[in-house]
Amino acid sequence: MSEPTAPRKRRGSGRATIHDVARLAEVGSITVSRYFSEPGRVAAKRSARIAAAVKELGYVPNLAAGGLASSRARIVGMVIPNISGPIFANTIQTFSDTLNRHGYQLLLASSYFSARQEESAVRAFLGWNPAALAVVGRFHNRATEKLLTSAGIPVVETWDYQPRRKPIQVGYSNNAVGEQATRYLYGKGYRRIAFVQNSLAGDLSAVDRSDGYATVMREHGLEPIIYAPTAEAPFDAGKQAIEALALSPARRARPVEAIIFANDNLAAGALLAGQRAGLKIPGQCAIVGFGDYAFSPLLLPSLTTIRPPGREIGEIAALRILEQLGVLPASAPDSRLNLLACELIERESA
Repeated sequence: MSEPTAPRKRRGSGRATIHDVARLAEVGSITVSRYFSEPGRVAAKRSARIAAAVKELGYVPNLAAGGLASSRARIVGMVIPNISGPIFANTIQTFSDTLNRHGYQLLLASSYFSARQEESAVRAFLGWNPAALAVVGRFHNRATEKLLTSAGIPVVETWDYQPRRKPIQVGYSNNAVGEQATRYLYGKGYRRIAFVQNSLAGDLSAVDRSDGYATVMREHGLEPIIYAPTAEAPFDAGKQAIEALALSPARRARPVEAIIFANDNLAAGALLAGQRAGLKIPGQCAIVGFGDYAFSPLLLPSLTTIRPPGREIGEIAALRILEQLGVLPASAPDSRLNLLACELIERESA
C-alpha cells in the first residue's frame, strides 16, 4: 500500500498554496477563499477542517492573488504623524487590540507631519484593498482628500473633531484645548502668557491650539505672544523658546510669566534649559505642556500638562469602523459619542 501523497508546495517558493489547503481539508478552493474573506459563510465543520489544514501547512494567504484580491482584506490601515512619538502609543495599541478581537489586523504608516508622505501612505494602503482606513487629523492635501472621499470603505479621522467633515470624526477640539490651557493660567493670575508652536511645520493641530490660546487672550484684552522655534530636535526647540521668551536681554524688563507648549517634549526641553540658567519654575515662569508623556510627572518640578484621551480615541475609532463594516451593530446616531474631552493635569510647573 503506497504512502499518501503530501500536498504539493508551490514550485520555487516552497509556500503552500490555497489548493494544498483545499485538498488537505477536503473542500474546494473557493471555500478556502471564502473562509478568509467571508468566514461567516463557511459551515462550522468545514471551517474547522480548513483551520487545521492551514495550521498544518503553515499557509499564509496571498492577498494580492486574484482569488482574494477582489475581496476586502481583513486589514485596517492607519496613518499617524510620528511612529516614534509617545503621544500616539496608547491610541495605536487600543485601536489594534479592538480590531484584533474581531479578526482584523492593523497596518501602520507614518507621515512625519508631511502631507505628501501621508498621501503616499494612503495611496499604498488603498492598493491593498483594506477593509477601512484611519488617519490622524483633518489636514490633508487635495490628493489625499480625494483618495479618502472616493475610497469606498469606512474612513475615520482621529485626534480631531470637526463633525461637518464627511469622514467619521473621533477626537477632541484642539482649539478648545488651547482655550483650556489659557483659561487655567489666567485663572491662576498669569497675564503675560505665550504659546510655543511645534518646530515641525506640518503640525497643524498645534496651530489650532494656538488659535484657541489667542482667542482667550484677546477676550481678556491681552496681546497673544506666539513663538515658533526653528530647532528641529524638540528639546533644542524648547530650549530655544525659553531663552527667547524668558531669558533674553530683550525680555528682561518684561519677560513672559507663563508659556504653553505644543507638546511635552518642547516643555521638558524648556524646563531643563530654564533650570540650567537659574530660572525659577514656576516662580518666574510657569510651564504647561500637552500630551502627558511618561516622563512628565518625573521632571523636577513635575510638568503641568493636558492629557489627551489617547486610549479612548483608539477604542472608539475601531468600534466605529467595525460598526461600518457590519461586524458590530450600529450605535445610537449621536455624534457626541465621538467627541471626547482632554484632562488638565495640574502639577508643580504651573
